[in-house]
Amino acid sequence: MNVVVSIEQRFQRTPDGAVWTPAQGSHSFWSRYLAVFDSVRVVARVLDVPRAPAGWHRADGERVSFAAVPYYVGPWQYLLRSAAVKRTAAGAVGPADAVILRVASTIAGCIEPQLRRRRQPYGVEVVVDPHDVFSRGSVKHALRPFFRWWFARHLRRLCAGACAAAYVTQYALQKRYPCPNHSTWFSDVDISDGSWFLAPRAPRRTEGPFTLVSVGSLEQLYKAPDVLIDAAARCRQDGLHLRVLFAGDGKHRPELQARAVARGLGNDVVFHGRLPAGERIRAVLDQADAFVLPSRAEGLPRAMIEAMARALPCIGSTVGGIPELLPPEDMVPPGDPTALARKIREVLTDPERMARMSAHSVHKAREYSEAVLRTRRIAFYRYLKEKTEAWRIANEDHDRPDGASR
Repeated sequence: MNVVVSIEQRFQRTPDGAVWTPAQGSHSFWSRYLAVFDSVRVVARVLDVPRAPAGWHRADGERVSFAAVPYYVGPWQYLLRSAAVKRTAAGAVGPADAVILRVASTIAGCIEPQLRRRRQPYGVEVVVDPHDVFSRGSVKHALRPFFRWWFARHLRRLCAGACAAAYVTQYALQKRYPCPNHSTWFSDVDISDGSWFLAPRAPRRTEGPFTLVSVGSLEQLYKAPDVLIDAAARCRQDGLHLRVLFAGDGKHRPELQARAVARGLGNDVVFHGRLPAGERIRAVLDQADAFVLPSRAEGLPRAMIEAMARALPCIGSTVGGIPELLPPEDMVPPGDPTALARKIREVLTDPERMARMSAHSVHKAREYSEAVLRTRRIAFYRYLKEKTEAWRIANEDHDRPDGASR
């Protein structure tokens, strides 16, 4: 059986037909579905380019193909192309396919009406919370409050209609977007490579300079890099010397660089850009004394789990699945640079606390081992496959002339 997976991520395609991705969504990611399904068809936005950017990874390949949705960025481009997007997305799904909608997603919304008309079962993988994505400060758009209401409402409907749901959180997203049918959880993080894990760190120095690291896209301000820069500036004013390393890239990078200069941090804020998974990102994490993710919106942050595997003490905000990873004393409210600065000072000036946080990080990261996550994934895929097969057989029987037998 083929499985169709819709995803909001953007890809690029070269003239030879190969599809490329900078990070998540490489062929190894889609191969997870092949443990149960015969093939995968990915429904996503694909931009045609003359050549793949350096460092990007092949996304299609053996038993993995793409149904290229007309490329758009943002709501206005979507409106201009909406008819073609809906037609392409709906046409990518056949009545013999299993269907998984990775949500929240505009593309998923183009597919779901057809599934509802057919009464065809589908699963959802809930990876992000639009209620937080469109919170104040995360997105700069005049229609942000409407988008927050609309997309959260739409996601609740998709989850309510799904025959099965897999959430990246253990309980956070489930509370806001419940599925009345089969439900499970597993993260997309991949720390199966044995080189990810380090032993917990021993107590370290009490004086700076200290290095903080944060990982995430700068395309929007979901990860609150602006809040971290402001908090680092407050720490500097109080005499705590910090360096901040950002791994990630996007349209807000120039203004964040200007913000760091304006706050007097100068060369002490370093933007590494987008880094490939594996060795390069581990090298940046290992330069730091602590990992900080003061997000305004989260599902379950893979980057934090990776930092935990590297034995980094972690500080985060109280959104999404972060409270499933960190104890309350290591979190701050989102969007509060003063509270974040205070928490950073508390942690960095207490070597024993940092050692305890490091031990917690390693212990928690091991709960996300591939062996544990794979068991849940396989069970989810098998459940959806069985439901789809039963629906297909029932439809075949219904379509047969009276008296015909299978």
